[in-house]
Formats: sequence, structure tokens, C-alpha cells
Amino acid sequence: MRALILVALAGAGAQLVDGSLGMGYGVTSASLLLALGTAPALASASVNVAQLGTTLISGASHARFGNVDWAVVRRLAVPGGMGALAGAGFLSSLSTAAARPLMAVLLVILGLGIIARFVLGREPGAGRLARFTSRRIFLGPLGLVGGFVNATGGGGWGPVVTSTLISTSPLPPRRVIGSVSAAEFVVTVCASVGFLVGLGLAGIDLRLVGALMAGGVVAAPVAARLAGLLPAPVLGICVGGLILALNAGTVLALLGLGGIAATVVEGVLTAAWLALLTRAVVRGRTDRPSDRPEVSRDDDEILEVGR
Repeated sequence: MRALILVALAGAGAQLVDGSLGMGYGVTSASLLLALGTAPALASASVNVAQLGTTLISGASHARFGNVDWAVVRRLAVPGGMGALAGAGFLSSLSTAAARPLMAVLLVILGLGIIARFVLGREPGAGRLARFTSRRIFLGPLGLVGGFVNATGGGGWGPVVTSTLISTSPLPPRRVIGSVSAAEFVVTVCASVGFLVGLGLAGIDLRLVGALMAGGVVAAPVAARLAGLLPAPVLGICVGGLILALNAGTVLALLGLGGIAATVVEGVLTAAWLALLTRAVVRGRTDRPSDRPEVSRDDDEILEVGR
């Protein structure tokens, strides 16, 4: 029972991060399950099934607070679902020995991407770039890649899609986060179906899934309300560091590094992470809705292009 309570708390914490930053629930939860010894395909399946509840409540909460642009949701959801189905089938076909290092490498890349997103703090796109990123020709492939990565990595929809749109889209951060979160429900449904077809329910700990889902569902409305209000750079760097800490050992072992060499590399990574975190705290950088003007009528018309 104590373990399930801790998992539920971890699910709530992951959802607070995901709902407010637009990323983090899947990669954080999957990293935790891998660290507990869960097989990669089962870890990803468990996270996606748990997200059926969290993404539904999160999307509805974001819609309630006016954070969702439905044109963006439509353009992301369908290709995202297709990518998730393909990714679930791919991961289900791999052996545990082959899947574990692959998933660990992917999660490390996503963790580094999350840190880079908040360290670089790129400004939103404008002009032709903003118009292009609002079209199906851009959003479709982005959703496809995000869905595939989400299924194979147990998470990754947010780091791939949210990070890209926050740095290129004319929408304010809270509407990017809300729209991507709403589209994620379709992605998790498709990924869950793919895993259930490929794996069945055998091996999936429904108590663990229930605990993750319960914690996330409780936290989802609060996270939607906090979207864009929390100190995003500090929180994002913390989440990226946690993901790296949970998966770096597997990647270093894959590279043939162990003993003193692995300790040195881990020490260097830890020092670099602490330096970046300290820098973010000192500078007091935040990603708030007020940092970017609300979308005007003209901006909304941009989203009609390419329909």
C-alpha cells in the first residue's frame, strides 16, 4: 500500500509538471517504472493507459480555462494517433534486452531536450515561420513524430510537440500547452490500443496504473490553472535532470563505461545540471502568459490558412 501511495504521489507530481509545462508526465513516469525494473514495453503501456484518465481531465481543464485552440488540436491529434499506433507496435515487437537500452537512450535525449528548451529560452516565431507552423503541412508531421516517440519512449509527446510550438508558434504559451494537452488524449488512446493488441493485459500491474492515474487526475485541474504561471525554467531543468538521473546509468553501461569512468561522467553531468539550475534560479526567468501577447483576431486567422 505504501508503494502505491508513493506511485500516486509521483503521478500527481508528474501531472503538475506536465499540465503546467506541457511536458513531463510520460517521460518522468516511464523513467520511474524502468528504474523499478518494469519491462520497457510494459512501462510504456502502463504510462499510456494511466494517461487515458489524466489527459482527458487535463484537456477538459485546459478547455475550461480557455487554453485550447481546437484548430491546432485537430491538426495534431489524428497524425499523432497514427504515430502512437505505429510506435506501440514497434516497441511491442522488440525483446526486453533490445528495448531497454533503446528506451533509455530515447529518454536521455528527451531529458536533454527539455533542459535545452528552458536553458535556451528561444523567443516565439513570427512572420512566415509563424504562418508555416500553423499549417497542416507542418503540424501533421510534427504530430506523427511526437506520437511515435511518445509510444516508444513511454512519453515524449510534450518534449517533441510543445517545445517545438512554444518556440515557433504565434500562440501564447498557455494556449500551446492547452492545445497539445488536449490532442494528447487521442495519442494516448491510440497508443493504449496498440499496446493492448500487441501485449494484452498480461504483465500490466493494474494497481500501479490505477495509482498513477489517480494521482494525475487529482492534479490535472490544478496544473491547468497553473499553466504558464510557475517558474518554467527552474521546473523544466529539474524535470530534465530527474529523467537523466534515472536513465543515465543504462546509457553509460551501453557505451561500455563503468566503475570510475561512469562515476566521473555522472559527476560532470551533475555539476553541469547544478550550474544550469543555479543560473535559472538567479536569473529568475519565467515563462508566463503575460510574456507574450494574447492572440489577436488576425493571429487566429493565421490558423485558418491551409484548412
